[in-house]
Amino acid sequence: MAFHEVRFPANLSFGSVGGPERRTEVVTLTNGFEERNTPWAEARRRYDAGVSLRSLDDIEELIAFFEARQGQLHAFRWKDWADYKSCRSSVAVGYEDQLIGVGDGVVTDFQLSKTYSSGPSAQVRRITKPVVGTVRVGLQGDEVKESLQYTVDYASGVVTFATPPAVSEQVTAGFEFDVPVRFDVDRIQVSVASFQAGDVPHVPVVEVRL
Repeated sequence: MAFHEVRFPANLSFGSVGGPERRTEVVTLTNGFEERNTPWAEARRRYDAGVSLRSLDDIEELIAFFEARQGQLHAFRWKDWADYKSCRSSVAVGYEDQLIGVGDGVVTDFQLSKTYSSGPSAQVRRITKPVVGTVRVGLQGDEVKESLQYTVDYASGVVTFATPPAVSEQVTAGFEFDVPVRFDVDRIQVSVASFQAGDVPHVPVVEVRL
């Protein structure tokens, strides 16, 4: 499967329905207690691209995008309007938004990530599709300059320093990001008459592991 470095039209994804999905296996014991386990280390996100369509022009744009991806064959970028920044959506990206690593004097590559915290628990999400031009990086509390002190692979989300960060130096980053997804169907069914009457097609997309 190929990945196309192109984003699903953001105007069409705005208003879509979706979010993270977990898989939990629950076994109820004879005494009424439960045992719970999960085979997934990370959540997988699902969305419905059809909900946000508002006009026949939107339908045409969707079909063109679907055909260019050959249905489920090729994955692409998706903007999740509910979760697309390293910080809260209401504030600007800052270079100290997320701690992505600690220097050891040897390692030069650091994967972008976002940490979700609630109480004593936290979940780290790898960010593999940052948006070009939005990444800011900090080193021990000071912002550093892209292309001079580091580079970003926007296809993988890896930050590479020209010189390894020193031992115990904190590496931080801020960014906007997309979700790597594919269509979860190989056909789109649209009735022009019903669409004009307020009906919309069901166009599911699902996150892919990279």
